Amino acid sequence: MTTTNNSTLFFELRQSGLLLLTALIWGCSFVAQSVGMETVGPFTFTSSRMALGVLSLLPLVLFMRRRLAAFKPDEAARRRSSEYKKNLLLGGFLCGLFLFGGESLQQFGFVHQTEVGKAGFITALYIVFVPLIGLLLGRKSRPLLWISVAVAVAGLWYLCIPPEGFTVAQGDLYVFLCAIVFALHILVISRFVTKVDGIELSLMQFFFGSLIASTMMGIFETPTFAGWWAALPSILWAGIMSNGIAYTLQIVGQRGMNETAASLILSLESVVSVLAGWALLGEVLSMREGFGCVLMAAAVVMAQLPEWKKTPKAAA
Repeated sequence: MTTTNNSTLFFELRQSGLLLLTALIWGCSFVAQSVGMETVGPFTFTSSRMALGVLSLLPLVLFMRRRLAAFKPDEAARRRSSEYKKNLLLGGFLCGLFLFGGESLQQFGFVHQTEVGKAGFITALYIVFVPLIGLLLGRKSRPLLWISVAVAVAGLWYLCIPPEGFTVAQGDLYVFLCAIVFALHILVISRFVTKVDGIELSLMQFFFGSLIASTMMGIFETPTFAGWWAALPSILWAGIMSNGIAYTLQIVGQRGMNETAASLILSLESVVSVLAGWALLGEVLSMREGFGCVLMAAAVVMAQLPEWKKTPKAAA
């Protein structure tokens, strides 16, 4: 019994660690996205980072397939089955569609001059939409998770929004819709990650996402090589680190995790972005922002606590 409990604890810690690493990488990506939008359009930026995601994962997937064929022929045969291929294609398409939608809406927010801090706050509202949409789909979250979500939203407010208050700009609507789409992305991942390999699912989401983004780029934008070249450093970071590594870690880390608990860990990207600015760029970390960081950390810890159950009294 103890061995089983230890194994479960190790698994949960490992998955949480992967999601935390995802948040760390994402937290450094807001500035790159904002800078990249100065010379290219949203669909050009999104299609480029998606394509880089494909290129960064394809060698790994091919290597893993060869290893399976040599050492795990039964698993290799399962992945050749029509059922596996159907789930991989459907899951990859849906994940790619929602990832494209979320990333593009976020980029449109930056085009319309949404502030980076405010974008971080609104984007992270997916921590609210994940359990709400889950309720519509018949999934219930325990009360402690709802409390954790409320504490996290309060923390995000103190962390991202200045004392003078919150003003709504046109770009904020795009980022708000982005939060809803990212919530759908998290829920779709949870559905398919138990049916197919997480790394292969990530590759397929980038493949379909890049096709969709490239089509939209060809219809609505006229990118130039000079503009693309100027945005290349931002595209490389977003494509390799944020997409190829972080989004893949998200998929692998979500396996076996509650969607709401996973979204709370992922939302720590807002904390990371503020702390990175303080540690690396010399930005001032105010008492207000520090309090927000503490609330966010408390919310994540609360979400990981086991459910308390009343022990029934023994019969007399």
